[in-house]
Amino acid sequence: MCTDKDDTNKLFSGLEKLGFSDLNVDLYKNEEKVRLTQLKLKERGNSYLYERTVKCPVCNAEFKCPSVKTSAPRVLKRESDFFIIYGNVNPYFYDVWVCNSCGYAALKVDFPKIREFQKELIFKNITSKWRGREYKVPFDENIAIERYKLALLNAVVTNCKDSTKAMLCLKIAWMYRLKEVPNDEIIFIEKSLEGFVNAFEKEAFPIYGMDKFTTMYLLGELNRRIGNNEKSLIWMSKVITTPGVSSRLKELARDQKDLIKSIDLN
Repeated sequence: MCTDKDDTNKLFSGLEKLGFSDLNVDLYKNEEKVRLTQLKLKERGNSYLYERTVKCPVCNAEFKCPSVKTSAPRVLKRESDFFIIYGNVNPYFYDVWVCNSCGYAALKVDFPKIREFQKELIFKNITSKWRGREYKVPFDENIAIERYKLALLNAVVTNCKDSTKAMLCLKIAWMYRLKEVPNDEIIFIEKSLEGFVNAFEKEAFPIYGMDKFTTMYLLGELNRRIGNNEKSLIWMSKVITTPGVSSRLKELARDQKDLIKSIDLN
């Protein structure tokens, strides 16, 4: 009796000279095997997470929130607008906390920071329309986008700072970058840029860990990414010529300035 492995080698005989010998593949994959493999991958993803109990500052309900273990993320690449690409678990997917009871959602760093008048706005504009949803773990780009957008809606109805709305828009843009949907990425970069410009002019620093000079660089980079090269060059030049800016940030600004000039020359 021929084994599955024997059948496979017969089907692909003649490919030995191309390096494909002693193959161990299924022509028609067993669905149960595929399901078990996917389950193992899911369990592996879950091993990077733990459940955290959070109390909602709006309705006082307690809920479980998946969080990434501090030692888990593996950085693969840092992009020029501070977006980080991870190789195993993606912390961005878990950056928004959502109360399933009232619909309040915010970045985890902002979640407890809500004032009394904002709670009333949540009850009126969010809770009154809220239909709860349980999210399956691990999260992906689509779930992350939905949760970021819910947090953005909360930020709008509660009149949060422009920097909060700008950061949410930037992170939504990053999620669309992961999904390779450039048109939506650009839309949210534009909205993020608008918010950060307002924040730069009106708000106190630091802004989400960024000092004034880092924010100047980010404004230049976001302008570059949407094709506003002249504005980008102005911001990058300010970073390069302003005293007190770190050498690392000046080098980043020079790199992006040179990139714009090389594109213009072509």
